[in-house]
Amino acid sequence: MRFSAKTAGALTLCGVAFSASFAQRSQPAESSDTPAQVHQQLHREHTRHAAPAVLSPDDGLSVIAAALDARVKAARQPDCSHLVHAIYLQAGFPYPYASSSDLYDGTDEFQRVTHPQPGDLVVWPGHVGIVVNPAQRAFFSRLRRGPGIDAYDAEYWKQRGQARFYRYVKTGPAHMATPRLVSQRHK
Repeated sequence: MRFSAKTAGALTLCGVAFSASFAQRSQPAESSDTPAQVHQQLHREHTRHAAPAVLSPDDGLSVIAAALDARVKAARQPDCSHLVHAIYLQAGFPYPYASSSDLYDGTDEFQRVTHPQPGDLVVWPGHVGIVVNPAQRAFFSRLRRGPGIDAYDAEYWKQRGQARFYRYVKTGPAHMATPRLVSQRHK
């Protein structure tokens, strides 16, 4: 029988947790936790130490769709960072507004990545855009002539310095939209 690395890791984690729970139970204790309470406590521990979820490729496509949606009113956004912020809000991925310089330095809402996917940020000192197609190195942003698409490896952008890529970090109950969509499919 074959197990994936994820399955083997989960089984190992469960085994360690069960062993620790058994060791605690074999010692005299004043607590009389039910198995359900032990399971809930183990789940909380695992969730607290789990890596944060980041924007999936499907989520990235939602960001791209929001960028192309007329409701964002791209022409009314005063600059690139406001445009990107409005697009992420429209796509359902809120974060406190941050300037392109702040995004370049890094924020808690985005995790730096080396291989961008659609929907990720591409950021230079003083400019930000949204990766549309990494294979073509295309991004969407507010350009000199208005909102549009350009190549992030074009000479103009290379002169701005090394681009950094960031992926949105989904945290907390505000990002429980995915289960709601799943439940709608089962109706």
